[in-house]
Amino acid sequence: MAVITISRGSYSKGKEIAEKLAENLGYECISRDILLEASTHFNIPEVKLVRAIHDAPSVLERFKDGKKRYMSFIREALLEHIEKDNVVYHGLAGHFFVQGIPNIMKVRIIADIEGRVKEEMERENVSEKEARHLLVKDDEERRKWSLFLYGIDTRDASLYDIVLHIDNLKVQDAVDFLTDIARRPCFQMTEESRRIIKDYLLGAKAESAIVDRFPFAEVKSRNGVVSVRIETTLSLETENIEFITDVLKDIEGVKEVRVQAVPIDVD
Repeated sequence: MAVITISRGSYSKGKEIAEKLAENLGYECISRDILLEASTHFNIPEVKLVRAIHDAPSVLERFKDGKKRYMSFIREALLEHIEKDNVVYHGLAGHFFVQGIPNIMKVRIIADIEGRVKEEMERENVSEKEARHLLVKDDEERRKWSLFLYGIDTRDASLYDIVLHIDNLKVQDAVDFLTDIARRPCFQMTEESRRIIKDYLLGAKAESAIVDRFPFAEVKSRNGVVSVRIETTLSLETENIEFITDVLKDIEGVKEVRVQAVPIDVD
């Protein structure tokens, strides 16, 4: 019973490893379906959200508070899956959303550029020069995306439990290696892990419910008590507190809503 996040670059065999690992363990394997769920909140086709990943985060900048809204929706979608347990997630910055949750196995798959260039040339039928240019651009855009949204550099090895250099391993070697590690006691879900995930998910649901009106609200949840901190003018304080309380109290699992309103001056 484990949750595994796999960070990968393009043509690093990370997708293949994730899918085979999930099959080996009998787990759900997710990636783009998280983007699909998030895209419905923006009312834009999934393909545009996928393109945003490869062309830097410019798409989100066209939406009011797009960064904060995307963060809220994709966090909720990912945590919905993780709460079920037995999940392998491969995609951008999955480890970011599980920070603070113990026992989750965080993996990074890397590969030398030369091998990736050859694979890009074969798959896309392009020259070596063009393949190298495309890969370098894709790597940089992925890095920009993670820095823009999450403030982390996916190349930082300290973010992961395991970093695998795939060039000296076959895919099945990597899968067998990760399968063995995933079954170790240190990566099994505990009651504490489940409680934290439940708190994170309820907080994510609460944040998503109010993010359009309060994009910079600080939302936390613990044991069914949702705490929200907002900045507001004195004239709107009561109205805003009542709005948040009314919206959140009907979310399943919410036992109590506490709103802290911080007054702001208006010139």
